[in-house]
Amino acid sequence: MSLSKVDAVIIGAGAAGPIVAKELAVAGFTVVLLERGKYYAPYDCLKDDLRNQRTSLLGNAFGPEDEGHPRVLVDLAGQARVLQPYEGGYNNNAACVGGGTLSYGAMAWRFHPLDFRMKSQYGAVAGSTLEDWPIRYDDLEPYYEKAEWEIGVSGDLSGNPFQGPRRKPLPMPPLPPTREHLLLEKAARAKGWHPFSIPMLRNSVPYNGRTACMRCRWCVGFACELDAKCGTQNTVLPTALATGHCTLRTECTACEIPTDRKGNATGVRYIDAAGKMQEQPARVVVVSAAAVESARLLLLSRSAPHEKGLGNRYDWVGRNLQGHTYTGCLGLMAEETYDDLGPGASIAICDFNHGNPGLTGGAMLANEFIRLPIQAVGQRPAEIPRWGPGHKEFMRSAYRRLVAVQGPTQEMPVFDARIQLDPEVKDRFGIPVARMSGFRHAHTIEISDAMSKRAEEWLLAAGAVKTWRRTSGRGLSGGQHQAGTCRMGPDPKTSVVDPNCRIHDCDNVYVVDGSVHVTNGGFNPVLTIMALAYRAGEHIRTQLGRNI
Repeated sequence: MSLSKVDAVIIGAGAAGPIVAKELAVAGFTVVLLERGKYYAPYDCLKDDLRNQRTSLLGNAFGPEDEGHPRVLVDLAGQARVLQPYEGGYNNNAACVGGGTLSYGAMAWRFHPLDFRMKSQYGAVAGSTLEDWPIRYDDLEPYYEKAEWEIGVSGDLSGNPFQGPRRKPLPMPPLPPTREHLLLEKAARAKGWHPFSIPMLRNSVPYNGRTACMRCRWCVGFACELDAKCGTQNTVLPTALATGHCTLRTECTACEIPTDRKGNATGVRYIDAAGKMQEQPARVVVVSAAAVESARLLLLSRSAPHEKGLGNRYDWVGRNLQGHTYTGCLGLMAEETYDDLGPGASIAICDFNHGNPGLTGGAMLANEFIRLPIQAVGQRPAEIPRWGPGHKEFMRSAYRRLVAVQGPTQEMPVFDARIQLDPEVKDRFGIPVARMSGFRHAHTIEISDAMSKRAEEWLLAAGAVKTWRRTSGRGLSGGQHQAGTCRMGPDPKTSVVDPNCRIHDCDNVYVVDGSVHVTNGGFNPVLTIMALAYRAGEHIRTQLGRNI
């Protein structure tokens, strides 16, 4: 039996999709929200280090859960490897309702105003597709504010003189400082820097009907059993479902966006939880599957009007893949700093996001989340063995004295860092998988190295007796902060979507996730993804009201 036509079908219930669904549903429009993963409840959170931290990739504990969803990675030597979701280099995003917001660290940064006009500020960078965004910070500011208050952000930004203008403070105060926080704060002030409490999508006090964080050590990479971590699954999605206008369908994998003779979408073809092919007709299609899978879906959606894939007339879909190059430094303190108060990360500086001589941008630097022993094993100095008595002695003596400072480097986008369809490897449904290839720009490595030295400087000022920096190689960047593959711009010859996130060559298909980022900032990008979703949702709502 054919499905009834709805106003909008949204693909992906991660950081962006449920926000768009809520904006449309509360206005009375009918919405179907498709999610390839499951809907986990807070009590599904298992405190199992091995299950939840099989790799260093956030969200892997929440899918994909089997080997039916491989990807292909082409390394710098041109060798292709088939990777499973639990293997390094897969560049995973959680496959579940809420996406990464179910298990993320929940840092809630606004991008700096200069992040939206990098080329104007710094000029062209040879070998990079560095460009300005077609929108500015001021265009997003009201939507940043809406995300902070509607989804819920705690913290105190009053000590950050480098932030963009804001009309309202954050709705919740920060959690009380840890021993590590106080140590780093004193050191930063002695250096003349400007430390402050990190903005977090986490309840520090009861908010919007949910309780406050209990400060356990199992946070980043885990779901919150108290529901105190603020994701889309426990904020906007319940609001959308309560309207009666939004239907959530889980374990449904989108495989094509069919179009009519004019090239406009007629709906979405997907494989449901029973393995049956379905087609959901809709007036508008919103793709919110994150940068790898959104690009893959557009490339799979080929038709006579879109021979190279939907939105790909000028070969920009899948290009400019960025993640974040995380570099920094670890320090061994003379005294114990560990006090077992989660989430661990709490203090940051933004003194080096911009204004670094010879560098195109920089990074926010912050202390790190609590590192469970299984994670700390990979953060030892190079001379410490991986196993044996020396390893055990180091872990016993150093674990409670380790402090990490790091940050997400502003990356230089590269045209050949890309997603394609693999010509041979298919997923469990027989659909071509994503083929990832490319490299980090050399200047990205220069920026990250400079930021790691700043992190080391901070730790030494805090009294570290030993430090070791973390650096990065040239391999492809596209981890949990993946972005850029459907970049936003005014010209269809050099971008995929317009400033409202609508595909240039299609009147009724929008891409709303990190794919549209022109650059990915020197910050965790989730609040920017949420702000863009509120902005795009408002635009789509207006367009639906005009009977597009």
